[in-house]
Amino acid sequence: MAKSEEKREPLLHISARAPMPWYFSVAVRLSCIIVSLLFCTLLTWLITGVDPIAFSVTVFQASFPAKAAMFGIKFWPMLRDLSILLLLALAVTPAFRMRFWNIGAEGQTLMGCLGAAACMKLLAGVIPNEWIIVCEVIAALLAGALWGLLPAIFKAHFGTNETLFTLMMNYIATQLVAFFCILWENPKGSGTIGIINQNGALRGMGWLPVIGGNKYLLTIIVAGAVTLLMYFYLYRSKQGFELSVVGESERTANYLGIKVRRVTIRTMILSGALCGLTGLLLTAGENHTLTTTLAGGRGFTAVMVSWLAKFNPFIMILASFLLVFMEKGAGDIATKFSLNKSFSEILTGIILFFIIASDFFIRYKVRFRHGAKIPEGGVSRA
Repeated sequence: MAKSEEKREPLLHISARAPMPWYFSVAVRLSCIIVSLLFCTLLTWLITGVDPIAFSVTVFQASFPAKAAMFGIKFWPMLRDLSILLLLALAVTPAFRMRFWNIGAEGQTLMGCLGAAACMKLLAGVIPNEWIIVCEVIAALLAGALWGLLPAIFKAHFGTNETLFTLMMNYIATQLVAFFCILWENPKGSGTIGIINQNGALRGMGWLPVIGGNKYLLTIIVAGAVTLLMYFYLYRSKQGFELSVVGESERTANYLGIKVRRVTIRTMILSGALCGLTGLLLTAGENHTLTTTLAGGRGFTAVMVSWLAKFNPFIMILASFLLVFMEKGAGDIATKFSLNKSFSEILTGIILFFIIASDFFIRYKVRFRHGAKIPEGGVSRA
């Protein structure tokens, strides 16, 4: 009689976890961050020979330099970067809660920058400064809202893919900004517009006010206010409830009398307007210029912040801090040890990969088996 064929059990068994307490999730994420830093330290040492201790010290001094006071030279820029990233994460969150994947925050921010810059360029010396600021606020919000409205209309009425639509709108916005940078270039032939209203009688026209002598403080205050408002909007308002219902099931939303199309369009107008507000702060509040790189890719990073925080505005503060902290650390490492800029981007990518992987270990458990033989048709043991 032929001997029955035998198979081996899989070495790994992956299964979904039961709901775990919040501190378990925190512990897993922190563990993944620590492992990512150790891996980056080892990789840097193997490739460049950089002292691992010097590497670790540089990561922390990037945002909290030992020789500076708490409110020293690097602390405020770090808070500014955190606030911009947080604002963009808050902007995409309402759309994400209703499963509308808005990947267009980068373009919507650039349109807000363009709207603010247009008012600064065209209205300076024509109307009083106070009215220029009012006009650029309205222009930035409307420009961002328009860039969010277009994909919402096509999604609501024609069922188009919002991910591709919003992604393509980023490229259109970038080219529009590039066109106006050439149109308004100063000096001619430079390809840039320089600092808007920097000299002469027009100096400072359209610039947002500086609070307490700190040009970053206004951005930080706005980010804090928007965080509070967004929390109440998502969790304490009728509109926030409608978002969650539409995200869970459009059929249920229709049964409850919620107009899905209206919610989709309203949400994307809000999302785009918040991105436009961020563009206003970047152009009129800090940089006072217009370039295609003002958003700096933060519109895409904001997607990860929102996802890591599970759409909770307060947890987004921690997620934003984490990513800004890691990015600054990687950048300072490349500068201090004379490494290629691409190397810092590699380190940032590795860290983000480990952070993303942490969610897998929160959702699933992995068990190793001994690879025992089982007869064909038999039942493997868990």
